[in-house]
Amino acid sequence: MSTTPEIMGTEEKAVRLVYQHLLQAWNTMNAKEYAGLFDKEANLVGFDGSQANGREEILDHLTSVFEDHKTGKYVGLVKEVRFLDAVTVILRAVAGMVPDGQKDINPAINAVQTAVLHKIGNKYRIVLFQNTPAAFHGRPEEAEKLTAELRKELELAV
Repeated sequence: MSTTPEIMGTEEKAVRLVYQHLLQAWNTMNAKEYAGLFDKEANLVGFDGSQANGREEILDHLTSVFEDHKTGKYVGLVKEVRFLDAVTVILRAVAGMVPDGQKDINPAINAVQTAVLHKIGNKYRIVLFQNTPAAFHGRPEEAEKLTAELRKELELAV
């Protein structure tokens, strides 16, 4: 790709900003804002494996989640932003959640998150978002390392 480093830096910031907005929309329980970050034909795979296909279904799914649950607040840490071409990007992140009414991350619900974004016009939209439990079966040291990393990020956010 012939994109200059300066432009790539600006583009990477724009991609990271979409992810920040995604977490903010979740944290404020704003289903409309959350769904608005997705392409109209996007796919979402939730932490429990539930799926929503298309922006409208994503909106319906999140509206239901927010109406039925007092969700915790995410703290996320971007691990990689990789441009596949000039308009397609993979963002990999890890996230922890502070349950409602608490002040610390619940390590049992740490997650690995992957988003594929596509630039449409001058705006990045999520075309796929997957939120996978960071279970690290048989590797408790990896789970502890991730929790420590997320707690450090939580301290910075406060």
